Amino acid sequence: MPPCWGATPERATGMRAVLMILMALCAACASVAMAADGDDGSSPRRVQLSSRQCGFGTPYDVLVDSGGVWLRRGEGAPREIFFHGGELSVDRQVRPVSDADAQRLRQLEHGAQQLVPQVAGIAREAADIAFDAVAGVIEALTGSRRKARQVEGWRRQTQDYVDATLGRGRWEQEPFDEGFEAGIEAAAEQMAGSIARSMLWTVFTGGSARIEARAERMERDLEARMEARGRALEGQAQALCVQVHSLYALQQALEYRHDGRPLRMLEVDDDPQPAPREDSGDNERSRAVAAASD
Repeated sequence: MPPCWGATPERATGMRAVLMILMALCAACASVAMAADGDDGSSPRRVQLSSRQCGFGTPYDVLVDSGGVWLRRGEGAPREIFFHGGELSVDRQVRPVSDADAQRLRQLEHGAQQLVPQVAGIAREAADIAFDAVAGVIEALTGSRRKARQVEGWRRQTQDYVDATLGRGRWEQEPFDEGFEAGIEAAAEQMAGSIARSMLWTVFTGGSARIEARAERMERDLEARMEARGRALEGQAQALCVQVHSLYALQQALEYRHDGRPLRMLEVDDDPQPAPREDSGDNERSRAVAAASD
């Protein structure tokens, strides 16, 4: 006979364990951000697919490929900037530039072409970390690799999205965020529902102690694995900021003026997110991810 279905202290504990599991699964899918303990151990710090922690942003949508660099926006002036091979076009009109500016534009183009693929690589790794976390939670709680592999379809969908956008040099901040998060959120929601049903059955059939032990073990293991990978990803992101600062310096050195004003393809962020500190004290290297694509 199955145990009575009334409320018991054991079942109440089991229900708390189920809630812990669902919360852990949602945390595992923190989509664009990988959290780790702050330097003082008191607060999280995050690596994000955003330029803000580098201290810069851009009001433009960006396309970077072998044919040049395009920047477009719906409002403001200028609305479109294009440069390739040292030539500059603003609002679809070729503009005369000095020899020094032509060289700076070539360097800006080369720097952007080098930077965007690296940002795409970070996006792919961020997605892998999130989906590996989801799969790890599922396998730890169910003991089934087959169930854990159910996330692979969403992983491929998200990686394909990165390849079709950043992988081709295209960046539009809000649409990218939405597309990047969609597969991860869908995987988390569907798998959370499946695991919840399984765990609730275990609780109501007397297995709450096993559920609680699994939840505690899973939380410890997942935190250790994700922190290590998150820190490695953070290091890659921090390194890109050095390149972003170089691009900004080249922009600032341009002599060209549009309607009497310098071009502002990259702008200093008025409210940059706090960056994690590094032992070297190098503030530029301690700010997070790439701005040429935001």
